[in-house]
Amino acid sequence: MPLLEINSLTVDYPTRVGTVRAVDRVSISVEKGQTLGIVGESGCGKSTLGLAVIRLVPSPGIMTEGSIMIDGTDIMRLSNNEVRELRGKVGFIFQDPMTSLNPVKRIGDHFVEFIRTHEKEVSRQEALEKTGKILESLGILRERTTDYPHQFSGGMRQRVMIGLGLALNPKLLIADEPTTSLDVIVEAQILELMNKLKKDYDLTLILITHNIGIVAEMSDLIAVMYAGRVVEFGPTEQIFENPLHPYTKGLLESAPNILHPERSMHPIPGSPPDLISPPPGCKFHPRCPHAFEPCPLREPFLVMKERRFVACHLYD
Repeated sequence: MPLLEINSLTVDYPTRVGTVRAVDRVSISVEKGQTLGIVGESGCGKSTLGLAVIRLVPSPGIMTEGSIMIDGTDIMRLSNNEVRELRGKVGFIFQDPMTSLNPVKRIGDHFVEFIRTHEKEVSRQEALEKTGKILESLGILRERTTDYPHQFSGGMRQRVMIGLGLALNPKLLIADEPTTSLDVIVEAQILELMNKLKKDYDLTLILITHNIGIVAEMSDLIAVMYAGRVVEFGPTEQIFENPLHPYTKGLLESAPNILHPERSMHPIPGSPPDLISPPPGCKFHPRCPHAFEPCPLREPFLVMKERRFVACHLYD
């Protein structure tokens, strides 16, 4: 049984001018111990999908259909209190640590509040002791529990966010753009740390990013999202060696490759569609170099091709 299994998940945002379908009938499964990378351009639904896994979609977002099974439990059927308890088993690293951390609360107090909310029998002193051990495992002196977020560098704040995500020994950790705004040296340190923690804590990891190089380095599986839908899903090595969907090929060709510096980059033409009034048929067809007759007429569905799933009329 997969640790995480998402079936036909749909998330809508009603607005005054129409409904934005941020996640459109997404189905994904992840086995225990695997790392899933979710990639795509900004606005494709990556972060909304990650938040939906722990039912944290911000208002006015609505999870309108589908199921999310975590370790055999359908969280769509749980009460708010039951979901709150579940969040202790699923860690989440939010995008921007500077805005995610409370600027007037000491670092230690962030951990104490989080730990004691889910483990009420733990005393404040015990929670602080646990916090010190977590920070030391992340390369931060335990004396710094009394510091405020603004006293930390960007990389150290990101380590604090990782520590909060690990504080309750979760089975599943979701990292939403964990290296955003970090320089390449600090980014490499954070990725190395996450790889180490994944082994130490026996984690299943979901890595949400627009940096396809990070996904290549860390992920076992890749889900490529476009306009709220998964257009390709499968093992990382296969997708990088032979991408099937034209959008996946476009993402790879628009990123620099230090192993093949002679290759020129080719950006994807145009812009992502307006999700209030998306184009008919395949949402990628206005930008696709391989679009043909059925593309604007009907939407493609995921089909199995070469041991991965792809949603493209070239293969159905």
